[in-house]
Amino acid sequence: MPTDEIPESIHVTTDEQLRAVSNLTRHRIMAVLRFEPATITQIAERVGLAKGSSSYHVRLLERAGLVKVVRTRKVRGVTERYYAMAARSIVLPDPGEGGPDVLMRHAVADLEASPKDAERHVGMAHLRLTEEQFAELGARLQALAEEYRELSDPSLPDASLVFALFHPASGDQAEGAAK
Repeated sequence: MPTDEIPESIHVTTDEQLRAVSNLTRHRIMAVLRFEPATITQIAERVGLAKGSSSYHVRLLERAGLVKVVRTRKVRGVTERYYAMAARSIVLPDPGEGGPDVLMRHAVADLEASPKDAERHVGMAHLRLTEEQFAELGARLQALAEEYRELSDPSLPDASLVFALFHPASGDQAEGAAK
């Protein structure tokens, strides 16, 4: 399927979609499908799952409209299905004040599972910005991520970029959220 036919984004709006993306295994399956279609067998190998488990998770993602069959072929009388993401990106709802941010949880789990001897760039900066500077930095981070997404080559190893620009809770708000 030409990439022009793939929608830019899918907004997660239903409980079924939210449950589908909230699972770390399904998050990893979607990462496999981000750049190129794959069969259940290929997904199972790349994620480290049994084929049955891989099939179960892909079916849930397909029912939620997050992945779809993009081509099929007959192999020894069996129809082999190739799955791909249904859009270039998935937009999650704002978790709301004190709500769990699924994307950040998955990113931390992926970071913790990444090879310890591989090169990693992890950092945190505390900034004091005007609202205008805050908005400008957010736009620049988005643009930089998009620039490198356009340069992505499916033949190269995966790399994940996660960023979060937010106003942290004040002391009073942080204490209330911890209770």
